[in-house]
Amino acid sequence: MSLAVDGLISGLDTTSLINSLMTLEAGPQNQLKARVTSSNTLVTALQGLNTSIASLATLAAKATATDALDLYSAKSSSPGVTVSAGATATGGEIDIVVDKLAQGQVSVSSAVAVWPGSNFSITNTASGVATVISAGSSSLDDVITAVNASDAGVKAVKVAAGTDSSGNALYRLQFTATSTGVSSAFAFTFDPSDPATDPTMTEIKTAQDASVRLWANTGAQQTITSATNTFSDLLPGVSVTASAVSTDPVTVSVTRNDAAVSTIASDLVGALNGVFALISTKSAVVNSTDSTGKAVLSAGVFTGDSTVRDVKQSILNAASAPVGGRSPSDIGISITKSGTLEFDSTKFATAMAEDPDYVKGVLAEIAARVGAAAENASDKYDGMITGKITGQESLVKSLGTQIDSWDLRLASRRSTLERTYAAMEVQLSSMNAQSAWLSAQVSALTSSTSK
Repeated sequence: MSLAVDGLISGLDTTSLINSLMTLEAGPQNQLKARVTSSNTLVTALQGLNTSIASLATLAAKATATDALDLYSAKSSSPGVTVSAGATATGGEIDIVVDKLAQGQVSVSSAVAVWPGSNFSITNTASGVATVISAGSSSLDDVITAVNASDAGVKAVKVAAGTDSSGNALYRLQFTATSTGVSSAFAFTFDPSDPATDPTMTEIKTAQDASVRLWANTGAQQTITSATNTFSDLLPGVSVTASAVSTDPVTVSVTRNDAAVSTIASDLVGALNGVFALISTKSAVVNSTDSTGKAVLSAGVFTGDSTVRDVKQSILNAASAPVGGRSPSDIGISITKSGTLEFDSTKFATAMAEDPDYVKGVLAEIAARVGAAAENASDKYDGMITGKITGQESLVKSLGTQIDSWDLRLASRRSTLERTYAAMEVQLSSMNAQSAWLSAQVSALTSSTSK
């Protein structure tokens, strides 16, 4: 609690004097606060850098995964056949003729108002497994619900079919296999005790497998079937899906996808340059002027930071060091005068055409080295930058404790100054009183002597 002591006797602005003195006293605490601000700024910048380098490590890891650079693209000569190449694909070409598409069985009942009985069986003719359908009643809706809830591999729906002679609504139940291929075929078994009431079942679609021929109309002709319209591994690692039959052969071809490998290399170089640019931007010294026009140099948050400098150098070395005694520039990855990397897609493509295995080996080695350097820098437990962040956070915590201590010290100092100036005013008041008394005494003596 402040004491109101301003100029009671002395006329001095003691509050301003105390505030000025406290400003001087708070100098060390203000320096501590400035260090906290600086450290927090550095921590934020380091966390951003750590995130970028961790992303670089993830990208590099993808490039070093098994078969990550063994990329192939597949194409078809007909829109009725689509193809895709997987990780195990190899180059090759084959002609196929699509004779049949896969389809599931569809059967339709005769027109009925109610289902004859509430129990019947649906048997998968391929496996011989029969599923008993027990409906709650002979209501068509109950029958449909029971079929659709069963494991018979069949779904049912009712379709309007007019009315009978009495005006009652009639429906036909359509039963559709839930899968395709001959293995989806099914048959019905009704109550044998009353065959007269059994509905007539008509097969609208017959279950069939998709069928293609390889080397059609030659002595090597081979028929391949599939329960679906997709054929796996007609060529290694290649999936072929038919959507239309064909009379002429459809050519399926698989070629090495050099463009995709080039993209991986380009993305890696781009990620590296992104990290370098971040470090460079936050290490730059900026020229500016203060309010008086005086030139001021402002250092970046990473300026002079040895940890950041070492991290950048280790990653740059990993990306630019020779592989097998040859420079990465041989495949289009080179270092510039400014300390960044440059990717030459034309040179990369030429190298891939001449020796793809060598190029992929170099790229894999660079990615592995970059990944290791990035992981060493950004590991969440013992990475170099992680350690730096932890150290700065500990420093901020310690500085915070010191600042809190200064709050108590400064509060005590202000209280002391207020008491001192208050006491001074009391002393001045007492001295003024004594002076007035002495003046009165002198005046009295002078008056007495003059009589």
